[in-house]
Amino acid sequence: MTDSHFDRRAFLGGAAFLTLAGAFPAWARSGSAGLSPSPDTLSGDAIALTVGTSHFRTGGRSAHAITVNGTLPAPLIRLKEGQTVRIDVANRLGEDTSIHWHGLLVPFHMDGVPGVSFPGIRPGATFRYEFPVRQSGTYWYHSHSGMQEAMGHYGPIIIDPAGPDPVACDREHVVLLSDWSPVHPHTLLRRLKQMGGYYNYQRQTLDGLLAGKDQPLDERIDWGAMRMDPTDLSDVTGATYSYLVNGHGTAENWTGLFAPGERVRLRIINASAMTNFNVRLPGLPMTVVQCDGQNVQPVDTDEFQIGIAETYDVIVQPREDKPYALIAEAIDRSGLVRATLAPRMGMVAPVPALRQRPLLGMKDMGMDMGTMQHGGHGGGAGQAMAHDMGGHGPAMADHKMKMLDPSVAPDVPMGPGVATLSPMPMDRTADRPTGLEHVDHRVLTYADLRAMTPGTDSRAPDRAINIHLTANMERYMWSFDGVKLSDGAEPIAFRHGEKVRVTLINDTMMPHPIHIHGHFFDLVNGPDPARFPRKHTVNVLPGGKISFDLTADAIGDWAFHCHMLLHMHAGMMRIVTVRHEGAEA
Repeated sequence: MTDSHFDRRAFLGGAAFLTLAGAFPAWARSGSAGLSPSPDTLSGDAIALTVGTSHFRTGGRSAHAITVNGTLPAPLIRLKEGQTVRIDVANRLGEDTSIHWHGLLVPFHMDGVPGVSFPGIRPGATFRYEFPVRQSGTYWYHSHSGMQEAMGHYGPIIIDPAGPDPVACDREHVVLLSDWSPVHPHTLLRRLKQMGGYYNYQRQTLDGLLAGKDQPLDERIDWGAMRMDPTDLSDVTGATYSYLVNGHGTAENWTGLFAPGERVRLRIINASAMTNFNVRLPGLPMTVVQCDGQNVQPVDTDEFQIGIAETYDVIVQPREDKPYALIAEAIDRSGLVRATLAPRMGMVAPVPALRQRPLLGMKDMGMDMGTMQHGGHGGGAGQAMAHDMGGHGPAMADHKMKMLDPSVAPDVPMGPGVATLSPMPMDRTADRPTGLEHVDHRVLTYADLRAMTPGTDSRAPDRAINIHLTANMERYMWSFDGVKLSDGAEPIAFRHGEKVRVTLINDTMMPHPIHIHGHFFDLVNGPDPARFPRKHTVNVLPGGKISFDLTADAIGDWAFHCHMLLHMHAGMMRIVTVRHEGAEA
């Protein structure tokens, strides 16, 4: 069956036919004067959502879409801290659906994960979500059924604080980033399983070598012997994706208005399926005031990387009567989207050229750079790795790369799904993120984030656990600790009320945005635990490790997964159980 037949059949089976060119909710329309009450802003104690099918078109590409109340992106839901909300979700699809309230602290049976917290919403059925609103900030919602999230089933949530908002602004815009492909996500996954680098059109070339843009020949030979590609930063790229701001591509030029001198709050959400973005506004500095819905001490920057499912609120203050570009560039530099902040409609900010695509290095393989620079290593990556792996040089030609060493991670099963283990992973919270290591302006790191107010649990952790992010990228197999969820992975068990230090170790050469449901955690990023920032998603850099302190305060079964949709679907997911002491898991 061809892709076109597959997509056409799925489309014709839908409940509606709607071309979405220009059919956006008010908050996402170009020329928005900022967030304000409008008929399609959903608020109050009773909200109704209908999940259906439509047709979406952008950048000359069009395909079947899954929409909420007929739009892509979905309507803005605006709530108030302290209220109780009832949200009725009607399913008009020919398949099950669901909604997960990303980052919201809800009872586990309202969390919206089929097979974990509820059965899902059957075709023709309506499910009522009802929960108290326990927090404020910028969040979002999306399907947790199949691959619907990649097909348009996502929208923003803003929760206003019960008291005064410590972030002062004159106007605010939601900036929802996403990726869009006319190819069905199941087809994307099938192609990647056939060839892991299917969408990587930026491999090294002879011309790149001669121009000095690619690795020297000896390093390239070493990486080739290890079956590793230093350009393999993203599985699905601009070769098939259109990158969007509020559903608009660069040519469609989403425009948010301002008056010169105003303090403008941008509520930036990465709702992509597979794309981490580097975000900047050339010539306009940003002040980060919130991360994952939680207020942080203001920090000035010129660019930051936003992992999939993260949110950042920033304040900008454009003073000149001119357009400013808002740029979200895919981390592999295979594409970008430009939106415009402007004092008037019709103004268009320039589109910068794509910057040179980055190359992964030894640190991204979990190799300690200081160790490698001693001992007279000649040659390139292969010899350095052979030394650091305890003299396992002959193994370098093996098709599995043979970075495997049971002494490094004895609890990780050695099977076909684990091709590499980082021999010397480092804490990379203070590192500039992938692709931003060498830019000549300020770049936000996790080490820059400080909580606005101290956390509520000042205890030292009761215990510590390590979780490895594992993969065989060549075979497109993804897992935690070498075991896919579908292969019977045991739940990660916590006792109610305990505080656990969790260390994520990335044994792959891609960054992974890891999300836990039902909880926030305190990201370990400096000497002062009282100011650890609270997050629900953390992007773990390649070959690195990152730690967070989790207080298991929510009884129930919770999803814990990589928020790269295809990675989660391929197995990088576990269930976290929280039970009272002595209760059965």
